Amino acid sequence: MSLEEGRARQGKKPGSRSGRPARQADARGRQQQDAPAREPQRKVYPDGGAFSRGVYSAIDLGTNNCRLLIARPTRQGFRVIDAFSRIVRLGEGVSANNRLSEEAMDRAVEALKVCADKINRRGVTCMRHVATEACRVAENAPEFLLRVKAETGINLDIISAREEARLAVMGCQSLIAPGNKHALVFDIGGGSTELIWVRVLSGRRTEITGWMSIPWGVVNLSERFACPGVTPPPDQYQAMVGVVENHLKAFEEAHRVGDVIRKRHTQFLGTSGTVTTLASLHLNLPRYQRDKVDGAWMKSRDIYALSQRVAHMSHTERAAQPCIGEERADLVVAGCAILEAILGMWNVPSLRVADRGIREGILRSLMQTEQEPLRAGAGRR
Repeated sequence: MSLEEGRARQGKKPGSRSGRPARQADARGRQQQDAPAREPQRKVYPDGGAFSRGVYSAIDLGTNNCRLLIARPTRQGFRVIDAFSRIVRLGEGVSANNRLSEEAMDRAVEALKVCADKINRRGVTCMRHVATEACRVAENAPEFLLRVKAETGINLDIISAREEARLAVMGCQSLIAPGNKHALVFDIGGGSTELIWVRVLSGRRTEITGWMSIPWGVVNLSERFACPGVTPPPDQYQAMVGVVENHLKAFEEAHRVGDVIRKRHTQFLGTSGTVTTLASLHLNLPRYQRDKVDGAWMKSRDIYALSQRVAHMSHTERAAQPCIGEERADLVVAGCAILEAILGMWNVPSLRVADRGIREGILRSLMQTEQEPLRAGAGRR
């Protein structure tokens, strides 16, 4: 069954739409301080009404990674039945010429073909597949979307930074510990870093009261300040920290996060490959284990010491770490610099790690429009 046949059988509009994407007026330094984003209206079904129906898929095509989750809803959230992740480096070189390269598009299309095969084999009936920063800023993104549709059958929806922030919070909000009144959620991506200031309401519901999309992620920050295979000298590393700090100052001025943190009851929640990688190193894992990393707590002083150690390793030493590897050996340095800037801006004692984010947010959003509200939580992978 094709992707379009699956949608037609269910009588649903596809979650993602092809065609020319909505473009951002300005892809740099975006902030949102007006009315918070609201979650979709939830429909309540009688007991047993919709829990066994439907197979859902979510794709997050970012600047560095292509990720897929396929899941079935359960009474406790959803159960992941298939997953896929591959580093495609779609945004490689975009910061220099605002265009996706042919090589990068080839890598992404090959990964999306794997996703399409899994989606068809699993009989997915409801889906939403999104692309983020690299496609937001690339001039040839519309042509890329048409190619993806023609070669894979997948419709990609280029989402705004605001929508990316909303989905990231939806995906990991269940990790906000009881008793907290606020949370700062951040997602260090390949081409941007999202900061989301969240107010925690009754029933552990959340409301986004402000956000910023910083135009620096691990890919474009590495391209700007580092050379492949070479560890940046200390002054270059500090330059990476500094360029991110300049954006954080604007966020602090807008939302006075520091004043709220001093009153306590504020949690920091990090969702990104950088944070999960450092957590796996902190836990001395011989290989990456999601069940141990997702939801783990790390003290800020331990994160700082570990990020400094990783950033000053040689490329060969980082590549030899089982939870880093060759493909991430350069990018993790830029990630450490971004993380160090965030922790340095606000004095918080600890950080909770989330191995979940946009994909989980998409799944929750899709499921909540069709069935009884579910407690957020990704199943085992």
